[in-house]
Amino acid sequence: MAEDMQINVQRAKQLAENLASITARITAATRGGEQVRLIAVSKLKPATDILSLHQPLPPSSQPLHTHFGENYVQELLEKSKILPRSIRWHFIGGLQSNKCKQLAEQIPNLWCVSSVDSQKKLDQLEKGRSALIEQNAEVEKLRVKVQVNTSGEESKSGVEPSDALALCQYVIGQCPHLQLTGLMTIGAIARSKATTPENENEDFITLANTRDKVAKELGWNPEQLELSMGMSADFEGAIAIGSSEVRVGSDIFGERPPKKDAVVVEKG
Repeated sequence: MAEDMQINVQRAKQLAENLASITARITAATRGGEQVRLIAVSKLKPATDILSLHQPLPPSSQPLHTHFGENYVQELLEKSKILPRSIRWHFIGGLQSNKCKQLAEQIPNLWCVSSVDSQKKLDQLEKGRSALIEQNAEVEKLRVKVQVNTSGEESKSGVEPSDALALCQYVIGQCPHLQLTGLMTIGAIARSKATTPENENEDFITLANTRDKVAKELGWNPEQLELSMGMSADFEGAIAIGSSEVRVGSDIFGERPPKKDAVVVEKG
């Protein structure tokens, strides 16, 4: 459990400095004071790193950071069992249909699943969250975002932009224990690396345009559908186009180990 974990003070200090640096850059990139959520992507990093960034530092009693993103179901299940319930977990990785039910049912503080791209996955997430809420009425609906393949790459998950509306309508009409909160994209790596304040990313523009069309068809204000786009290399460019949420991992936690070498709980 969290109280048994030994925090390395120097490591915690470095992580806090990294987080503060990213937060300052996000603040500088925003216009008009809008809020941009930072998901600290903690995949393949030990639970102590997450705890270091979450637990309150004296004299504050408020958590330092709350939103953390994971890519692998089994790793998230393990971390969620030993880390505080006050963490808001985001599942941001490629999602298999047969893992959806356990993900939604076994993690009460799973805050959002951002990588939904099929009705089958939605059905399983709905089944899992419905079962959990039946056991515990205090559990919230599970937020979901529809992943859109904005780059047209076969290697990328997500629905075609033209299919996003139908999947959003399915969440609203067929999944009472899920809450549609927005659209997400990853985009092409080459476009990501080329993104600057002067050079807009085509994938981000595509997602913003798709959101506007979906919102219009739903009869929603565009602001009711968040845009989740932007990572370490390009989040400032994403914010400039209207991103509500960015995902930053290595610039906070440092380089990740190979998956085979990653551990949830460090020895010693």
